[in-house]
Amino acid sequence: MDRRHTPRAGEKYLDFKNKPYQVLCMATNADTREQMVVYQALYGDFACYARPLSKFMERAERGERPDASREYCFELVDRIPDSYSKDWESDDANAKEEQANPVLLEFLDADTLERKYQILKSLRNTITNRLVDDFAVALDLVIPEGEVDVRYQQLLSSVRTMQQYESNRFPR
Repeated sequence: MDRRHTPRAGEKYLDFKNKPYQVLCMATNADTREQMVVYQALYGDFACYARPLSKFMERAERGERPDASREYCFELVDRIPDSYSKDWESDDANAKEEQANPVLLEFLDADTLERKYQILKSLRNTITNRLVDDFAVALDLVIPEGEVDVRYQQLLSSVRTMQQYESNRFPR
């Protein structure tokens, strides 16, 4: 599949470790006039890199790169197959997917503000600033930065106020 031609913007490549990259552009080193490939990782923090064209196109030497799974350092692909995603994600320590807090999910699923308030009360000793922010976003509230205990009390107070407003808004 790899056509050993000069890379072009938009082309996708897998490196010798099966990690995906996309070429952003070709550039010329202002001092040496050497052709450079500017490319971006399609995983992790999506960092950008520049490498001399000759290095980008070279063969992956097995002795120097024992973990190489490809013939060349970078090989052109039509698209990044889904089957590759597991390979490169599991190798990248920075690409760990953040899991939603189960208590936050329970909070989001709660049908009433009373239930939401009880869930918040149960977190008295384990609440974090991140959770305060997450709960505030879920309730469309802004809780100012500060000490976590103060922010927690503001969140509880806001939910109580919302609860009173909700119960008085629609008479039975």
